[in-house]
Amino acid sequence: MINKLIKRIAGIFIIISVLLGMYVNQNWLWFTLFVGANLLQSSFTNWCLMEDLLRKVFKIKE
Repeated sequence: MINKLIKRIAGIFIIISVLLGMYVNQNWLWFTLFVGANLLQSSFTNWCLMEDLLRKVFKIKE
């Protein structure tokens, strides 16, 4: 369940930041890079900051 939520949030962040980069300011594309880098590092380390945040906010146990 939490993995689906993380994928949805990452997808939303990427879409919003690309749109902001296209129509507001190109510096928003740095946020897209940040999200992508976090997804990449989590595939190697099995640690995800968003997962930790969601577990604390919604008090989800492993």
